[in-house]
Amino acid sequence: MDQNDTPLEQGTEQEDVSNENTESVNNMESLLEKEGLGIDFPRQGEIRDGMIASITPGQILVSVGTKSEGVISGREYESIPAEELAALAVGQNVPVYVINPEDSSGTLVLSLTRARDEVNWQEVEALLTSKETIHTKIVGYNKGGLIALVKGIRGFIPASQIALGRRAGMTGDSPEQRYSSMVGDEISVSVIEVDRERRRLILSERAASTETRESVKDRLIEELNVGDVRSGRVTSLADFGAFVNINGADGLVHLSEISWDRITHPSELLKVGQEVKVKIIAVDREKRRIGLSIRQLQHDPWNERVAAIKVGQLVEATITRLAKFGAFARLAGMEDVEGLIHISEISEKRIEHPREALHEGENVTLRVIRIEPENHRIALSVRRVDSMQYADMDWQTLLEQQAESAAKEATTADAGKAEETKPVEALNEETTGTGNGEDEAADAKPEIGLGAASEELPAESADDPNAATPPISEEPAA
Repeated sequence: MDQNDTPLEQGTEQEDVSNENTESVNNMESLLEKEGLGIDFPRQGEIRDGMIASITPGQILVSVGTKSEGVISGREYESIPAEELAALAVGQNVPVYVINPEDSSGTLVLSLTRARDEVNWQEVEALLTSKETIHTKIVGYNKGGLIALVKGIRGFIPASQIALGRRAGMTGDSPEQRYSSMVGDEISVSVIEVDRERRRLILSERAASTETRESVKDRLIEELNVGDVRSGRVTSLADFGAFVNINGADGLVHLSEISWDRITHPSELLKVGQEVKVKIIAVDREKRRIGLSIRQLQHDPWNERVAAIKVGQLVEATITRLAKFGAFARLAGMEDVEGLIHISEISEKRIEHPREALHEGENVTLRVIRIEPENHRIALSVRRVDSMQYADMDWQTLLEQQAESAAKEATTADAGKAEETKPVEALNEETTGTGNGEDEAADAKPEIGLGAASEELPAESADDPNAATPPISEEPAA
């Protein structure tokens, strides 16, 4: 019984001792904390405020307040920019990042650049929450947008987040053409996305700008004047025309103002995203509308086509369309040039519709009574074809046509005489000849009789009617 009781008593005594030791340690920690002597050992990944204890080539010792010094060396030392390293001094307070509280040799391993980087990320996260506007500079670009520095971190500004005013000034198809001139420009941005693990910082100039699309358009409408020429980009196409963005505001290029040639849809000549030059032809400040033209900046071929036509002239034409108010006729020999015969100019009698006197496809002689180059209009008349009002002009035209016809006949006759004379002269030269040519011809001419010719002919010549026959000369008289 006594033997069994002994181990129990010993175990009880050991437990009591252990409890006393634990309580002693806890009391000691409590005492140290109460006296301000608690030891706060560095933990991996935290940022500490340190003081530079020494600087030697390849190594910096930093005191972090634990009565021990950490070291910045190796790659962490090399990652410090040269100008920043040169500015460091003993006794200077710096933030450091704890890479390893204790390596294999018991050394506290620290980093200066990682601490600064971590602080920067914490600051941009705070900016994301506060939505504060940051003023910085554009330091670069890529195919998708601009790059700017915020708290030492390169942030990306997508093209869709660039302010409308700045986007309006962008031209060209390549990133270099659109963005290169902006490098170095000041810019105000807001942080809209932070992903520290992927080191992703997204910025927005639009979020920081108080300028809306409507305010940009209002400002532009006040600046524009009819006749101005601007560069823009096609934003959308419709059956009735194309919308072109100029300096942040959209204007309309009506289908009729895209080209001098007839087109049925803007897609025949334009595509979305295409850069074009436009002329301002209308500005409605009340309705906030901008009218644009592309064709007015191009050469107008219509003026050249009708340059030879004069008011009062008789022309041949083909009736193409009939309408209640008149008939359209295409002028002979002039591509896509049409004129209008108003119903009042079709007949001396009163008619209700042009079909009473004209038919589509009919060839007619017409009188030109008016030309409007600015509107591309030619007014024609049937009833004035025989008008005495234009008798003098018709007579003069007839004389000019006769003179032109006579000149052509004379030219043709002279050319015919020249062609007829040329063979005769050539024949005379061949038959008569002069000088050495005549002697050579005489020497080369064979003098053979009829019998000799028959003997020298090849056998097949008798049966071949196409065979060449040498010249035959008569024998001289005996």
